[in-house]
Parts: sequence; C-alpha cells; structure tokens
Amino acid sequence: MSRTFCALIVVVLLASCSGGPTSAPRNLDNACAILKERPEYYKAFRATERRWGVPVHVQMATIHQESKFIADARTPFRYVVGVIPMGRQSSAFGYGQALDATWDEYLSETGKRSAKRDRIKDASDFMGWYMTKSRTKNGIDLHDARNQYLAYHEGNTGFSRQSYNAKPWLITVASKVQQRADMYQGQIAGCRLSRW
Repeated sequence: MSRTFCALIVVVLLASCSGGPTSAPRNLDNACAILKERPEYYKAFRATERRWGVPVHVQMATIHQESKFIADARTPFRYVVGVIPMGRQSSAFGYGQALDATWDEYLSETGKRSAKRDRIKDASDFMGWYMTKSRTKNGIDLHDARNQYLAYHEGNTGFSRQSYNAKPWLITVASKVQQRADMYQGQIAGCRLSRW
C-alpha cells in the first residue's frame, strides 16, 4: 500500500473516533437553525424532555449560557502574578459545564457509566436529571428557565439559601437565560421539525 493511502486510512479512523463536532453551530440566535444544522441535538433534547420533562427550549437556553454549544468547553485558567497558570477555575466541562462531583453523582444515580460531558445526548440527559432534582428539592417548575438556571449555577442548597441574591450579575444572567428560552420556544413553535 502506498504511504498516502495508509495516511488516509489513519485520518479516516481518527475522524470516526470523535464524538461529533466540538465547535458551536453557526447561528446561536435561531433555534431552528441550530436544530437544522445539528439534528442530533433535537433528538437528544426530545429524549430528555420525554424522560425528565424539561422542555427543549429550557435545555437549549441553559446550554447556550453555559457553553455556547461548544462540546469541550472549559473554564478559563487561573493565573498567579498574571502569568503562571495554576489550573482551571473549576472542574466544569462540556456542553452543560457539569462539575466533576455532580457528574459523578449523576453517573452513580443513573448507572450511565459510559456517559460523557462532551456528548450532547449525555449532557442533555444530565441537565434533565439535575433540573428534575431542582423541582423536587426547591419546587422549581421545569419551564422556569430563570430559577432553574439559578439552581443549576448555585446548586440546590445554594438556591434554597438564596445565595444568588449576593450576586446581582448572576440574577441578570438568569434573566437573560429566561429571555433566550422564551425566544427559542417561539422559534421552535414555527420550526418544520418533521423534516429533521
């Protein structure tokens, strides 16, 4: 076999091992465009909605805020003296920016040992699991993107203590999540989803 042919086989094999695109969809302000560009997203979001009851638009708005739909998103590095990297700000990773400890709890409770934070179906299912806990522990309606986001960000204990009240910036962000959820909901209502 020629070297070129062997190299091509290696490239194809490596490409087939990836979990899908890690970059964001092109138009993050249009739910229909996102779902048309990435039909696997819609399949994952609908599966989560059926299993956990969390609406597609709430999932999408939360993922937009957490990672801008970038599969392998991570928190920035912390620096000492402005130049020496001292690790990341937290262990948050993936579409939903799930922390290591919370992700481990999800894996343990659901038995999904092969789930990955950078795979949309798993990140979506994680979000459904977590938001259902927020409804159980704090009475937050699954359609309430604002308060679901606050509990997602602060943790359910932090939410119950209203820790977000000491973070005006977070309240502003949560309101933006609600606005985006409302926008996505309206857009999805007009999508021709049957083609996807």
